[in-house]
Amino acid sequence: MRLASTHATVPRIWTVQLRPQAGGPVLACPRCAPGPALPAASARSAALTHLARHAFTDALPGHLRTCQCRARGCHWHPRHRGCSGPVLLALTRDSSGRIWRLADACTACAAAMDHTALVPCTLLGPGPAQAAPGTPDYVRRAVRFGPAEQQRVREMLTYLAAALPRFSSPAARLLALQCALRTDSRGQIRMPHGFLRGMRLHGHTEVWSELEHAGWLHRPAPRHPAIRAQLLDAAVLHQASGRTARIRAAQWALCPVPLVAPLALPTALRLTALALAAHSTAAAGGSDLDTLTRQCGQPPQPLKDLLDQLIRTRLLTAWHHNHDSDEIRWELPANSAPSGTPRSS
Repeated sequence: MRLASTHATVPRIWTVQLRPQAGGPVLACPRCAPGPALPAASARSAALTHLARHAFTDALPGHLRTCQCRARGCHWHPRHRGCSGPVLLALTRDSSGRIWRLADACTACAAAMDHTALVPCTLLGPGPAQAAPGTPDYVRRAVRFGPAEQQRVREMLTYLAAALPRFSSPAARLLALQCALRTDSRGQIRMPHGFLRGMRLHGHTEVWSELEHAGWLHRPAPRHPAIRAQLLDAAVLHQASGRTARIRAAQWALCPVPLVAPLALPTALRLTALALAAHSTAAAGGSDLDTLTRQCGQPPQPLKDLLDQLIRTRLLTAWHHNHDSDEIRWELPANSAPSGTPRSS
């Protein structure tokens, strides 16, 4: 990571504002001429596309990029322990949802900002990745982080299968995964409400109550601009790799290419898709039935029903249970033949 220095650097901050107008919101950018009124439903997408275009046009070699938050005295977030981690693009919106900022920031600063998500530079590349029909445009542009993030999520799902009660709901397991990967070295978790909205878990206090009742975490202050909690699982606090690697794994878990489930699906399907993605290559995947039932928190027959539903939603093209080895194998859409018929057993 490069911190700001006294040498002149190229500023990598882009801001747009959606200004309400009678005919629809207008996108205002300090660097561009005002555009026409936008349909309200597509205004957010237009703002993100505009920011991405600026970042792609104003590309800068990695060794020249600096933490813009640090350069401005870190006024974008509360005080923390200092800059650390690689410099990545951080996407931030204000509480009203009208002002959006895309800027270079180190991982530590980005993690301390409210309403902020890290954007891998690969998302700004010209070639979109394949995704299931009906998924949002930002998912279609997503690419895999790499096998390291996939492996860490797979290991964490395996650990949580043992650490959480067997009756834990899929929503509680998805939330526990993000908490375990995003906790700091003291076991403290801080999640903006906007992050939980993105997971479709905002306002679901019963999910937090599940984890509290299991003795896995504790929420000392339920009412706060950001959700705060204290992790009580000592084993998670002694993870080998640093927080940057764990946050990257948490990001991959939100968009686990090559098997990205739309957020509108039930949490049971989303958790199953995530577990399958953690055991998949670009074309297919496989794991023994016992592992999948424990990671998904489902008995064998309900798990098979979920696999059938993933075929109906076109996230899978086929799956098969080898009764001799007790292994489940599946195929992803990119691997299916044009005239193939989905099958299951």
